[in-house]
Amino acid sequence: MPVTVRYSEVDAQGVVFNMWYLGWFDEAVTAFLAHRGLPYRSMLDAGYDVQVVHTELDYRCGVRWEDDVAVRVTAGALGRTSFTVDFAVQRDGVDVVTGSTVYVVVAADGSGKRPIPDFIAHALT
Repeated sequence: MPVTVRYSEVDAQGVVFNMWYLGWFDEAVTAFLAHRGLPYRSMLDAGYDVQVVHTELDYRCGVRWEDDVAVRVTAGALGRTSFTVDFAVQRDGVDVVTGSTVYVVVAADGSGKRPIPDFIAHALT
């Protein structure tokens, strides 16, 4: 997913403020699932949603205003009720920030976690 860093995403140190990476990851995983045949709305309409239960970031160097970067998404481990997605923010093909997020599948009505249904597992494999 391509990103051109906006002025509002840069902090007083002149680099992207850390929370924006998580926002980019959220947008990128939604685009990834849609690209794999699972638009987010379809998942909700089927009665499922996902929630972040763990995330981590590793910084190699700063990303600055007007930098053009891309967020690469790779499906990771698939469990019974949760799955991991790995991310890499790349500038000129070089990883500058990496991260991973663990999501748990939940019922869209808020009634709790659910086993990963086949259609979500298929989009991740």
